[in-house]
Amino acid sequence: MQFNAGHAIVRDMSSRPTTPAEAFEIVNPDGDHAVILVCDHASNFVPSEYGTLGLPLSEFSRHIAYDIGAADVTRALAASLNAPAVMARFSRLVIDANRGSDDPTLVMKLSDGSIIPGNAGADAAEIERRIARFHRPYHQAITAWIDEAVSRKIVPALISVHSFTPAWKGRKRPWHYGVLWDKDGRIATPLLARLRQETGIAVGDNEPYSGELENDSMNRHGTRRGLPHVLIEIRQDLIESELKAQAVASFLTGVLQEVLKSPKIRA
Repeated sequence: MQFNAGHAIVRDMSSRPTTPAEAFEIVNPDGDHAVILVCDHASNFVPSEYGTLGLPLSEFSRHIAYDIGAADVTRALAASLNAPAVMARFSRLVIDANRGSDDPTLVMKLSDGSIIPGNAGADAAEIERRIARFHRPYHQAITAWIDEAVSRKIVPALISVHSFTPAWKGRKRPWHYGVLWDKDGRIATPLLARLRQETGIAVGDNEPYSGELENDSMNRHGTRRGLPHVLIEIRQDLIESELKAQAVASFLTGVLQEVLKSPKIRA
C-alpha cells in the first residue's frame, strides 16, 4: 500500500547497486562522489501485507511515519550539489533506518502518543525479517556508494537530511535548523558557524536531538569509517511544501559549498 502524504512519493530507483526495489532509491547516481547524501526517513511507504499497521490513514501524514519535507530537500540538494543520494523507501513505522539493528526502538510500538497495533506483536523473528528486507539492504546501499567513492580515491563527505516538528509536547521549538554530530566536527563546526552568520536564523548545536546515538546512520557510515559527516535537521514548517523545500535546499547548497571547500574537511 502506498501512502502519499505530502511529497513522500516512491519513484523508480536506479539499477545500481542492486537490491530489493522497496528498500531504497538512488537519486542522481551519476553525481560526483565527493558528497553522498542520505535520507533515512524519506518515505511513508508500507508494504500491502502490513496493511496500515492498524493505524488510521491520517497518521501517515504525520512525522511519526516519515520526515516531512526531507525527501524533497534531499532531491534538490542531489541536483544542486551534483551528488548521489541514498533514500529509504519504507516508513519509519515499519522499521527505523536511523537505528542500529539492536536498538529497542528499531520497530516502534508507541510513537508520539500513537500506539502502533501492527507492531505490537513484532517478535524477534519478525524484526529480523524486516531488517533483512528493508534495513540491511538500505545500509548496504550506503556502504556500496561509499566503497565506490573510496575506490576512486575520494574521501566522501556524508550529509544526512532529516526534519523535526515545530513543537514537541506543547512547546515550540525555536530552531530553524539543527546540526547533529558526535566526535567528528570537521563539517559540523564550520557549518554551525556559517549558519549563525545568517540574520534571523536560529541554529541548534545537537538540538533538537543529539548526534551521539550509537549505531545510527552517521555513526555507522561516518564515525566508524573515519569520514567527514553531519546530520542536518530542518524544521518541518520550513519545508512542508515542495516550493519551500526547494528554497531551503537552495540556501543550504550555498552554505554547504562554502563549508565543504575547506581542505580540512577531508584531512
